Amino acid sequence: MKLPRRQFLQFGGAIAAAWATSTFPPSASALDYPVRPVRLVVGFPVGGPSDILGRLMAQWLSERLGQPFVVENQPGAASNIATAAVVRAPADGYTLLLVGPANAINGSLFDKLEFNFMRDIAPVAGVTREPLVMLLNASVAARTGAELIAFAKANPGKIRLALTDPGSAPHASGELFRMMTGLDLAPTRYTGGGPVALKGTIEGQSDLMFEPLSASIEPLRAGKLRALAVTSTTRSPALPDLPSIGDFVPGYEASAVSGIGAPKDTPAEIIDTLNAAINAAFTDPKMKARLADTGGSVLPGSPADFGKLMGQETEKWAKVVKFSAAAAH
Repeated sequence: MKLPRRQFLQFGGAIAAAWATSTFPPSASALDYPVRPVRLVVGFPVGGPSDILGRLMAQWLSERLGQPFVVENQPGAASNIATAAVVRAPADGYTLLLVGPANAINGSLFDKLEFNFMRDIAPVAGVTREPLVMLLNASVAARTGAELIAFAKANPGKIRLALTDPGSAPHASGELFRMMTGLDLAPTRYTGGGPVALKGTIEGQSDLMFEPLSASIEPLRAGKLRALAVTSTTRSPALPDLPSIGDFVPGYEASAVSGIGAPKDTPAEIIDTLNAAINAAFTDPKMKARLADTGGSVLPGSPADFGKLMGQETEKWAKVVKFSAAAAH
């Protein structure tokens, strides 16, 4: 099945507009915010890319706003446990969510969530957009993306595509590639996240994988895997010799978008204070360098800008979820 390319380029719409134009009632206490420690809830375990990014932003906000911002890891259910905790928290700015790609995917992936992310989480600010890398086991002869596609077309079902937990960026990116190329790729499913699938691909249990750049660098440098392309629309400074998948699959784009959200009805003054502090990180040379080390490019802009982007991501990945008939129970 191969959907028309223009369907992937027509992003936006009612969902994005609703989140991007949300209004927040004012509060007198917001003028002094923050006056006590703030929780930043991360839906993934300690030590992973999301946790590293969350701790980096928490440290910056602590220094910028003069109160501790403390990361609280609540992993499980593709970040739905963490999101639900923030949805239930008071809308006072003292509980925040590290938003990630799973938040854009889960609404269409899970049938019975107790929340609606676009309705119940207010956008605060974008942080980074990280590309993924198209990785190939070294035993596969293809040296370019075009060669891989030609081989897969000539050998249906022979290339094994590593798929991580539903709702993850590697899973969704792989399914998007399969959908847009119409290739018959044999899914090899892994539980336990990207590191498990990465190990399986290195060991030859699967042939092809999509993995965030930050997690791909080490095995690539060690020669354990072959990189064919990046999933962003432009080349990555970290891997400048790699083309974009869009060069040989026109219209393809996938990336891990991250940012900060808060419970709906959080006062506008608090949202604006946080947004200004986060955007200041993008002009600080040391912070810019540290964010670059995570593999992503920064996402400066207003709460409305981040809301619009997450709306676009939500609509985009809903098409992929429908195609893959992914189910989570």
